[in-house]
Amino acid sequence: MVDGVVIPAGERSGATGPGGRPGPGTGQFGALGLHLADPRVEASVLGLLERVETDLRASVASADPLVTEAARHLVEAGGKRFRPLLVALGAQFGDPDGAQVVPAAVVMELTHLATLYHDDVMDEAAVRRGAPSANSRWTNSVAILVGDYLFARAADIAADLGPEAVRLQARTFARLVHGQIAETVGPRGTDPVAHYLHVIAEKTGSLIATSARFGGMFGGASAEHIEALAGYGEIIGVAFQLSDDLLDIASESVQSGKTPGTDLREGVPTLPVLYALAADDSDAASVRLREILATGPLVDDALHAEALGLLRESPALKRARETVRSYAEDARSRLAPLPEGPARRALESLCDYIADRTS
Repeated sequence: MVDGVVIPAGERSGATGPGGRPGPGTGQFGALGLHLADPRVEASVLGLLERVETDLRASVASADPLVTEAARHLVEAGGKRFRPLLVALGAQFGDPDGAQVVPAAVVMELTHLATLYHDDVMDEAAVRRGAPSANSRWTNSVAILVGDYLFARAADIAADLGPEAVRLQARTFARLVHGQIAETVGPRGTDPVAHYLHVIAEKTGSLIATSARFGGMFGGASAEHIEALAGYGEIIGVAFQLSDDLLDIASESVQSGKTPGTDLREGVPTLPVLYALAADDSDAASVRLREILATGPLVDDALHAEALGLLRESPALKRARETVRSYAEDARSRLAPLPEGPARRALESLCDYIADRTS
């Protein structure tokens, strides 16, 4: 933990970026690939995140001790607080000490935490952030209801921020739900890759986009800068998720935060797998890889190991890396309207990190 910012094992690295760029492992936020070269900006961001931690715990308290305990479960389990971090960085383009910046960050993190309770029920997950998931500890019904409670608390706090905040939070929530439904029902005749990218944009990109937007809004940034921040947030959110997909395959360790090949074992169709299945390469390795992947979840250890090895050497993984890099560069281009300075360079450093972490 760094001053209230908890960094998960999956985001730790000691690498140094090419070309002399500060790489992961440098500075307070190095484990997230974020480099804050300006001490004043770093102090501002850290101070804001400390206040977010305090307010998160207070905001989930209830008159019912069980609700309080279950609602605090994931708050206290930690997490990288990526969404409040983007609120804090977005606010740097205005007044980061604005009275509504911290509540806006709390709204974003509560909304995110609520989705995790629901996701764990749908995925029948036993563990979340290294601790027993709420559904495994208190039952599915309690986990669903606590997720609902967190959504309600987020809406309550958003109401104090004004009608526009309520509207944006509600529309973001709607996108999250649409993304989950799309993931649940599958492509339904559409291109699987396009469908997958759409799901990630709805489930992940939408909330990160609103986080960056809230930072600009409640920091008092200009309309042009707010739109730039929101556009950046959407794309960088998708890029981060896609890079995690690659790490699940390419990493020889637990860099992705889980055992390599977990998605393969569970039959989760991530981008490299979808590219491999859609390919028409006729070489023996590609044909064999498609045969194995078409069988579904790879619970057999031998087949799992074979598929993982084939994927690591496949054109599909190379193509997926190129896709991640293109998203990272697209996110960087969205920053063009923002003024030069340490806050913009910090956001750019995330693009560098994403482009480099799966190379």
